[in-house]
Amino acid sequence: MKNLKNNNGKIGIFDSGLGGLTILKEIIKLMPNREYLYLGDNLRAPYGEKTQAEIFKYTLAGVEWLFGRGAEIIILACNTASANALQKIQQEILPFKYKNKRVLGIIIPTIENIDNFSKFGHIGVLATKATVASGVFEKEAKKYCPKIQIISQSGERLAEMIELNKNEKDLKAEIKKVVEQLIAQDEFMDTVILGCTHYALIENQIKKALPKNISIIGQGEIVAVKLFDYLNRHSEICQKLSTKCSTYFYTTSSDGKAKELMTQFYGAKISIETVVCEATQKTMYN
Repeated sequence: MKNLKNNNGKIGIFDSGLGGLTILKEIIKLMPNREYLYLGDNLRAPYGEKTQAEIFKYTLAGVEWLFGRGAEIIILACNTASANALQKIQQEILPFKYKNKRVLGIIIPTIENIDNFSKFGHIGVLATKATVASGVFEKEAKKYCPKIQIISQSGERLAEMIELNKNEKDLKAEIKKVVEQLIAQDEFMDTVILGCTHYALIENQIKKALPKNISIIGQGEIVAVKLFDYLNRHSEICQKLSTKCSTYFYTTSSDGKAKELMTQFYGAKISIETVVCEATQKTMYN
């Protein structure tokens, strides 16, 4: 019998810029025998100050670009995109254009573990302005664990400062400001979730700014484990995936500094290609 199995599919990772690299590293650590495509929309990063319509438009453009390069499943390794674009893509785009492909976010996997994070049930979320405005962490936490108290705080310029590689002194001052604003809202807070993947790149600095009794939760390992479990449960996707150990890096920015920072934050020498990923009329769904 002719073998119709197609196992050349790739796992796509999309982010507005650098932060998704922290998710990619954890996924590769858990599943090294896969083929990955990483696309950072550094040209338009960060997404946190953009409108919901803009976030959807740019995220969809990235998703369609990755599908066009062989991705069978895509992780939106960006909380802002997950909060403002994922549901619309899943409900209005995939069933009609890509019914056999999948796009997953990183907020629900984080929320599913939320009951294990905090001893007292008081959790802070440090995220972008757009993610905080969506209220997604609060809404989803009520579904999974109603007793948890969530306080969200905008990281203000942190994502932008990371993308621009701002000096340590300015970054430290911004971290101090937003952390103080966050913990002032709940005296019983004992856990802070880094609700923007960019913030994982400065996790140590954030940890130093927090009181010692408050722990930090990153999303990389959580998302990796959840993806591994998802693929084990969905053989129709898993069987399409290549088992080659390859990772390809792309950015929408032609700025050499963006590529330099990608290499720096990934922690290894990588080859990065600049690509055009425009949100054309064809991809601008209403």
